[in-house]
Amino acid sequence: MNRPRLAVSLIFFVCGFIYTSWSSRLPRLQDLLDMDNKTLGLMLLASAIGSLCSMPLTGWLTVRQGSRFATTLSVGLFCGSLLLLSLATTTWELFAAFWVVGVCTGALDVSMNAQAVLVEKQQGRPLMSTFHATFSVGMMVGALAGSLFIELSPSLFVHFGAASLFCAILSFWAVQQLITDAPTPVDDQATSSFQLPSPALLGLGLIAFSAMLSEGAMADWSTNYFKNVVGASEAAAPLGLTVFSGAMMTGRLLGDWARQRLGDRFLLRYGAALGAIGLALVLLIPLYPVSLAGLAVVGIGLSTLVPIVYSMAGHRTDYAPGVSLAMVTTVGYFGFLVGPPFIGFLADWQGLRLALGIVVVLLIATVLVSGLSQPVRTGPSVNVPSSSKMQ
Repeated sequence: MNRPRLAVSLIFFVCGFIYTSWSSRLPRLQDLLDMDNKTLGLMLLASAIGSLCSMPLTGWLTVRQGSRFATTLSVGLFCGSLLLLSLATTTWELFAAFWVVGVCTGALDVSMNAQAVLVEKQQGRPLMSTFHATFSVGMMVGALAGSLFIELSPSLFVHFGAASLFCAILSFWAVQQLITDAPTPVDDQATSSFQLPSPALLGLGLIAFSAMLSEGAMADWSTNYFKNVVGASEAAAPLGLTVFSGAMMTGRLLGDWARQRLGDRFLLRYGAALGAIGLALVLLIPLYPVSLAGLAVVGIGLSTLVPIVYSMAGHRTDYAPGVSLAMVTTVGYFGFLVGPPFIGFLADWQGLRLALGIVVVLLIATVLVSGLSQPVRTGPSVNVPSSSKMQ
């Protein structure tokens, strides 16, 4: 594995690790500030709003300064933003902290995926699913670390501080190995990040919306579901998220191989179907072993949806990669925007099981529309742009 590929993999790992570092402690934050599910949903809404604010700006920054600069800036801020959550003493402070975390998350999502597209082009083959597998590795390790810190019972500041320092050390090496891409000429219409997506990109964005809402629902609510519905202990509850992340990792490690043999359309359609079946199993039989198995099925099903959509967007020729990725991720992140508060409101009204049932319905709808997507071609003919150089 060459250095740019390893560096991008590490940055994806850092993103997943920090994400589950705080999502595994949501029950603790909920208890500390005495929040109901509706209020917690609003906290998660703040994160989604922050991401939506930063994504178009990151597309613009990637065009003007290159994805290496944007990735370096966003991963540094992302590592530091985690500490803000542990310092909040009121719900308003926590809302602001989640907004900042969301800004950093959205910026990193766009910039690191733009770097991933450059590595795909340099290697001449699909790699996006593998990169997203390292995100799932980070999620799994972060969830395990969350269980460990819960067992040791340190403060949130100790947990989040240790996670931030660990990720900062990894990121310091990684950003020095990224591909340097020159700024794109600003007079090209395809480089304008402040425009509406084309119908093709909008279709990709809608699939991303469904997939990201489903992934976010599992990441944000599975720990609560295991604790409050399944009846798991506080230390055992995050293990559901660990199983989900591990299944996502496994599916994504095999995803690039599967794309070459089965095709993008097949994986989009049957992945969404598998996710719906697995989540239905979790909701219909809320027993700990069955729910763990169900989340594993959900993870396998959802594993390749977002990587395929991101790769398809990044390889389009009618937009600069950073711009097309910003468009698709912005539409997709509306799933994170509407998902957490909607699930929270519905959970307080009718219960968390019914609220998560909406995700099953959405995945079934994704099965019906995913057949309209067009696969992306990646192969030896795809090269790194001449404006890029290896470091």
